[in-house]
Amino acid sequence: MRRSYLVWAMILFLTACGVRRDIIVEVKEDGSAVLEFKTAKKYLLLPMEDIGKEQRIEVLADGDHFNTFVVRPALNQIDYWVPLDLSNLNQKSVTILLNGFEGYDLFLDNVKLADTFDYNYNEQHRPVFHFTPPYGWMNDPNGMVYYDGVFHLAYQFNPLGTKWQNMSWGHATSTDLVTWEHQPVALYPDTLGAIFSGGAVVDHFNTTGLQSGEEKTLLAYFTHAGPKGQVQSLAYSNDKGKTWIKYENNPILTHFENDPDFRDPKVFWHGETERWVMVIARSLKKEMEIYSSDNGIDWQFESSFGKGQGAQGGIWECPDLFEMAVEGEAGQSRWVLICNLNPGGPSGGSAAQYFIGDFDGSVFTNHATPSEIKWMDWGKDHYATVTWSDVPESDGRRLAIGWMSNWDYANDVPTKHFRSAMTVARELKLVPKGEELVLSSYPVEALKKLRTEEFTFDHIVVENEHVVDSFLNQNEGAYELTLTFDASDSDVAGLTLFNNNGEGVDISISLSKGELYMDRTNSGLTDFNDRFKAVTFAPVEKKEKYELRILVDKASVEIFEGKGTTVMTNIVFPTEPYNRLKFYTKGGNTIVRDLKIYRLN
Repeated sequence: MRRSYLVWAMILFLTACGVRRDIIVEVKEDGSAVLEFKTAKKYLLLPMEDIGKEQRIEVLADGDHFNTFVVRPALNQIDYWVPLDLSNLNQKSVTILLNGFEGYDLFLDNVKLADTFDYNYNEQHRPVFHFTPPYGWMNDPNGMVYYDGVFHLAYQFNPLGTKWQNMSWGHATSTDLVTWEHQPVALYPDTLGAIFSGGAVVDHFNTTGLQSGEEKTLLAYFTHAGPKGQVQSLAYSNDKGKTWIKYENNPILTHFENDPDFRDPKVFWHGETERWVMVIARSLKKEMEIYSSDNGIDWQFESSFGKGQGAQGGIWECPDLFEMAVEGEAGQSRWVLICNLNPGGPSGGSAAQYFIGDFDGSVFTNHATPSEIKWMDWGKDHYATVTWSDVPESDGRRLAIGWMSNWDYANDVPTKHFRSAMTVARELKLVPKGEELVLSSYPVEALKKLRTEEFTFDHIVVENEHVVDSFLNQNEGAYELTLTFDASDSDVAGLTLFNNNGEGVDISISLSKGELYMDRTNSGLTDFNDRFKAVTFAPVEKKEKYELRILVDKASVEIFEGKGTTVMTNIVFPTEPYNRLKFYTKGGNTIVRDLKIYRLN
């Protein structure tokens, strides 16, 4: 033993001084280490180094395996702390086995027990009105279901670090899709593997037989990713989603070809056939498979969709399938299949595409030609988008949210205590556009209640450029712009949001090309990854007037043209808020009408 005699000497010294040592640390000759303590407190706080080497730790409770995690322990410096939640181990003796920890004195000397953990919400680039995890890494939205007045949002979560690892389901709830309340982690990894993406539904008819009281059972379908590959499993809740129990006979579905990439189940009740339908991704084959079940537990294969369809540049993930009414056409409806893929997006990396067609309970049929591609969002940072289940017919909305990042650089973005945010919640509509149907996406109405201070211009004639030197006092970077470009006499109409450090984003419309652009190459911090600098574009109709709604939230810009028939989402990292505005025009004059800028709190 290398350090144990020193540790015991320190324990004796502290005891003599009246100080209780609550963690025993032992470092062995082979470089492994052991932590031992009694779980009298809620958290074990672990000091982390963001660029540190990944190390595996095993947690034992009263000598039995509890869980295994991968962490980046502090070797040279402490960048942040993460809490290992001990609340399920009340009064048990905990042993933590750490292999390869020779030289990790900084970590071992600073690990500690605590009853509280202070989340750092004052970090420079943490959004104001977009959902972020309390700490740690986040990616895909999961388990999105509405029940008894509450919207549930689960998400891919690393509770022990700010890079992708230890996939669990974080959990939050909201009554309006704007303000969120963090809940305990819903699902942690186990012996079957990490908890990958999936969806949740209400079992209104108790088809599973899992209901134990008056409350309807909530069912969460997810992918276990572990030693046996990717398999589908079930968890359920009989207390309105407060706690979740993993089904004792998991997994409930394994692929007949033992495909290692078989994931992200999205389940819904199909009323016409009176059975459950599951859509699931065969990621590497670029296909979605459809299964059916009478009881939500035993599943049978129905069909597959995707060969030669749409964008094929990357793996297919995170599907969703739902029926929607066609706006303005009474009695008409279509089915929409969302397919997220990575890479292969219109501006590189991750993106969400969709197909419009028919579904008979077994087979989805695409109405477009196989080569046609429809994008939900033309920016770099809109991925893994899926919709909420069980929103009442009396509400009538199809509601969605996406992960606001891109696998090109998600692990590298310059935040510290957390990584990633979600887009704002959006209402989807199926809208005629010329001779085709498109899926529009627009912020939920409740977002408007965040508007406070208003800055207004009714009429600005732009002959070359027009600068607004400052538009919000004490601007903290969270605001909204609405305006109309009357660009009938110009070729290009644009605006630039910028700050006193010369950083900015440029948004423009080329009438001759019929394209909307956003340039973030000089938006602030950009050198953390060579694929971050980008100019994104989207086709738009050629018309005299363009209505824009732009949401800015410290580290993101979301652009909605019209009522969301063209959408562009990009993250940015300015060193100070954009509080200056320049309008410009090329090839003629542009009139800016009805400019309103709202502070959002």
